Amino acid sequence: MLDSLATLALLLALELVLGVDNIVVITIIVSKLPPAARRKARIIGLALALVARLVMVAGFSWVLSLTGEVLLGMSVKDLILLAGGGFLIWKAVREIHHTVEMIEHHEAQPATPRNAFASAIAMIVALDVVFAIDSVVTAVGLTNNLTVIALAVILSFVVLLIAAGPIGEFVLRNPTFKILALSLLITIGIVLVMEAFHYEVPKPYIYLPMAFATGVQLLQWRLMKNQQRRSEVAPPATPDTL
Repeated sequence: MLDSLATLALLLALELVLGVDNIVVITIIVSKLPPAARRKARIIGLALALVARLVMVAGFSWVLSLTGEVLLGMSVKDLILLAGGGFLIWKAVREIHHTVEMIEHHEAQPATPRNAFASAIAMIVALDVVFAIDSVVTAVGLTNNLTVIALAVILSFVVLLIAAGPIGEFVLRNPTFKILALSLLITIGIVLVMEAFHYEVPKPYIYLPMAFATGVQLLQWRLMKNQQRRSEVAPPATPDTL
């Protein structure tokens, strides 16, 4: 019993750390939707992603079979990681360019709200599956108890569902944090591509620098808010008299 609880705590911590990737991805994907539709897209997308991940846990033997070579020395898992990482890099670089240059998104044939909504949900689910492959393989390597793995996945998604909204809206309201989130997305994309070619990158090398950069950005944001608040309450300066 104690071993199962310890394994559950370890898996939950692992899922929550990897959940940072999901929050960043979801924030960027739903940013093009109307504010009223963002919450609904998050909930539906995460619910479908949860079902997909639980199916992967139940069929863990099938997930493990994805590591067999199929093309040019690469497995199905490697190809999925390569495609997912490449998409993340392209998406993040494009969003950074549009944000910095203040370019509005104009499509040749603008998507209808329904199509944009469905596309956002599909991308949330697809990219979560990319992230889930390593997560499920790691979890199965830690324990064969599928109940414990499934419980860790469900609990982490509950936390993710609660945190994704406030964090996502905060990032969208503050462009500098959006740039930081997109930079993390590029880093994650590069790591996925490297893993596709069997170059393993220790996760602390990714998350610790980004956590430090986030902390510095939070301090700078707090300083700007305090300066703005002080300038609003300060009495108007009087011109010097001769």
